Amino acid sequence: MARRSSVNYLDRLYGSLPYLLPLASVVLFGRLSLFPQIPILEKIFLPAIFIEDILSTSIIDFISIRLVVWFSLFIGVVRNHKINHFVRFNTIQALLLDIVVVLVSVIVRLLAQASFLNFILEILINVTFLGITAAFLYSVFQCVRGKYAEIPVISEAAYHQIP
Repeated sequence: MARRSSVNYLDRLYGSLPYLLPLASVVLFGRLSLFPQIPILEKIFLPAIFIEDILSTSIIDFISIRLVVWFSLFIGVVRNHKINHFVRFNTIQALLLDIVVVLVSVIVRLLAQASFLNFILEILINVTFLGITAAFLYSVFQCVRGKYAEIPVISEAAYHQIP
């Protein structure tokens, strides 16, 4: 669905770049569970691991580069009406996917305290890793095509954030 204006090739590139943020966040889940079982995945996700290492660097005690990038994207792109709707929509959708990863991380930390929930914990980690990776691939593919990626619930929330 094309909305508001046409999508040129530069907008397609800019629309797909923010999806690196949730992919870099979820790569830690892959390191915990799937990478030891399937070693080739670590080589495939090496660029995302590199991006995660950069984003997790602390600037000050509690402020990381990830937090600065996150707020820069939200304030500088999503709330900037001069930027194409397509880029703003994809940026807020990527930020919402990143929020999902953070929420699952909190749940994983809580479940990790109970040793009898290891099986459920591993399922949650693997489903999150595979789901965010699939959402990344689908969204980037749709961006390259110049179409809006429709992810249930996330896209609805993204449409409500972008006027």
